[in-house]
Amino acid sequence: MAETADLFEQLYRTYGPALYRFCLLQMKNPADAEDVMQEVFCKRLYRAPAFASPEHERRWLFRVALNQCRDAWKRASRSELPLETAVGAAVTPAELNLLEQVANLPEAQRTALHLHYYEGYSVREIAALLGVTVSTVKMRMKRGREALRNGWEEEA
Repeated sequence: MAETADLFEQLYRTYGPALYRFCLLQMKNPADAEDVMQEVFCKRLYRAPAFASPEHERRWLFRVALNQCRDAWKRASRSELPLETAVGAAVTPAELNLLEQVANLPEAQRTALHLHYYEGYSVREIAALLGVTVSTVKMRMKRGREALRNGWEEEA
């Protein structure tokens, strides 16, 4: 049991903040994001395959997180709270505005942009993670960036 607690602590320290940001952006609700995170870490602790590398583990965790978010969307209609209600989220108004605009993008665009710009995945890695082609990821990112640009131009 102590080994499980130690593994959980190590995993949370290593992947927790990035996964929480990802889940919060997907779920748009801190409580739902935390629920998804709990499911992801439970799956990692009790049902994960053997990993070839830390990057393999990281990709697996993000894939499971995305699947858990999709499952949560299907299960219930969520109440959407403003992103600024996120516990411990110390962001500037400009950053909050950007996060809200990204959160309002369609899920496919939002996911591709987040994985690329926030988590540092390459287009090829995102394609493998999502099970789509490289050109599909590029198009999702292009459309997402265009939507963000149009939103900023409308505000100006």
